[in-house]
Amino acid sequence: MNVLWVKIKDILELVVFKHSIFALPFLFCAMIVASQIKNDSVWFGFSALILGIICAVSARNFAMATNRLMDEDIDKDNPRCKDRPNISGRIGKMSVWGFILVNALIFIICSYFINPLAFYLSFPVLFLLAFYSAFKRFSSLAHLVLGFCLGLAPVAGSIIVLGEIHLFSVILCLGVTFWTAGFDLLYALQDMEYDKKVGLHSVPAKFGVNATLFISAFCHFLATLFWLLFVWVAPLGGIAFLGVLICGAILMAEHFIVRKNFDHIDRAFFTLNGYLSVVFFIFVLVDLLWR
Repeated sequence: MNVLWVKIKDILELVVFKHSIFALPFLFCAMIVASQIKNDSVWFGFSALILGIICAVSARNFAMATNRLMDEDIDKDNPRCKDRPNISGRIGKMSVWGFILVNALIFIICSYFINPLAFYLSFPVLFLLAFYSAFKRFSSLAHLVLGFCLGLAPVAGSIIVLGEIHLFSVILCLGVTFWTAGFDLLYALQDMEYDKKVGLHSVPAKFGVNATLFISAFCHFLATLFWLLFVWVAPLGGIAFLGVLICGAILMAEHFIVRKNFDHIDRAFFTLNGYLSVVFFIFVLVDLLWR
């Protein structure tokens, strides 16, 4: 039993499971807004909830494990990555492959039980999630590609509940895309020198610190604008609008922390962004319930 628990912990560390908090609240945001449109109620049912969570978690597991596998050649010499389970040898390559295939199968099967559109889109979505890992080897747009992968969460929420891609979910997708790209740019500052050394096309490696800070801030400015547009299109009210303003303030605090001391990048990345997504969901939910 102890050996099994150790393996489970290694797998959770491999995919950094706790970071699921970044995308899940935006999936739920889209689902409650879609349910309000369809059912005049925020509750979309247990079936949609369970299938939505399983799809979100399995897709993220697939993406993270694929990323770890494809990046082994560049991660093995990166001091920041040396303790990852696949690099240290705690998890073998065949085990990672098995984990990838199992999660891909779970994602496809659950998508099938949601509706035809979800099933048809499950294949290109998996391709995109896998393709991100290779993108950073030839383009600095990899940060936006990663952002778009997380931005698919609200689109998925609309598909699960409505069976279609509603305009509000596309706008929320763009907001999440630029939000994620912005904080990924800040996170990438940690590997700037290493990325230069191995020839990766991260923005910090190609354009330097000051440009990265500016581009990240601009991405977060765009994210806030798209979130405000989402509130207007959904349509939501003053409570959701206040929530977006608070999220904008959190992003400003994130940039203040990073600019003051790069040693605090981890705190800004993990703590503040985790709070932000939860705050966003709570304010949208309260806004809908207040009606």
